[in-house]
Amino acid sequence: MALGESLPLHLEILIVLIKIAIVLGVFLFHAAYTVYAERKILGRMQARLGPREVGPYGLLQPIADLVKLLFKEDIVPAEAHKTLFKIAPLLVLTFAIVNLSVIPFHPSFIIADVNLGVLLILAFAGLGTYGIILAGYSSGSKYSLLGGLRSASQILSYEIPLSLSLAGVILYAESFHLRDIVEVQVNSLFGINVFPQILGFIVFLICAFAETNRAPFDLPEAESELVAGYITEYSGFRMGLFFLGEYISMYVMALLISICYFGGWAFPWWLANALPFLKAIPPTLVLALKVYFFIFLFIWVRATFPRYRFDQLMSMSWKILIPLSLINFLIVALIKWLGV
Repeated sequence: MALGESLPLHLEILIVLIKIAIVLGVFLFHAAYTVYAERKILGRMQARLGPREVGPYGLLQPIADLVKLLFKEDIVPAEAHKTLFKIAPLLVLTFAIVNLSVIPFHPSFIIADVNLGVLLILAFAGLGTYGIILAGYSSGSKYSLLGGLRSASQILSYEIPLSLSLAGVILYAESFHLRDIVEVQVNSLFGINVFPQILGFIVFLICAFAETNRAPFDLPEAESELVAGYITEYSGFRMGLFFLGEYISMYVMALLISICYFGGWAFPWWLANALPFLKAIPPTLVLALKVYFFIFLFIWVRATFPRYRFDQLMSMSWKILIPLSLINFLIVALIKWLGV
């Protein structure tokens, strides 16, 4: 094939399907075993042992949980809107998985190489909220409805500072493409965005907890107040789909943090020059190590901080995070104006 010629259409489709299969397989496996890791880590932090009965060290517990969820009765409440009730968990999971299609896991490995990757992730993350709202509305339960309303308010509030914090990253890179954002960081004075944009990183990190409904911002579920919130009436594999969507969303946020603020698959130039052996680490492994750290942070925060009140949650977004994200954007604009 001559240089510059594109592959035949059937080969391009086959390559995309192979990439999709690899990404889906890797992340579904990671989501299942993140549940196991979370239970073990929380156990150790709370002076317990966590799962240890199914398989050596409890390593087969995720498989046992999957089998249990598949064989549990799928209960649909008599008062529920059955169609919406059934499609709600599929919406949550689908939009979480679609986000993975525009994330580069390697300089040359991405499913959909689009220029507006950041905007697409923000759009799909917002659309996933409709699944939670529909679950709350269609269940025919006051607990579910309150959980859905809380989720709508929470996502609406935290989408704004999250988007504004990413606006600073986009302005610095002058691109919406995630691969360009990594390359600009590698060649910049700072090596990673977290130093000039520390305010944006803090805002984004807090918003990531709220976007994924993780503690201390798990108000839509809030077991002590709403039984299980929007999931109250769900059972069996449909409940499992909600949890799968939540854990994949955690990985999407961890990937975004790693790519937008910590150089993605590359180490900062000053660290790589100080420790030359780091250059031998494969790029995908570098990205994975950063993602694992932030997944551990999600779990650590759950074990450490109590749940916020709902009024505190809203006040933090509108009174603190939005002003901080605007200040961060002005700092980045000043850095660009100075040509740093």
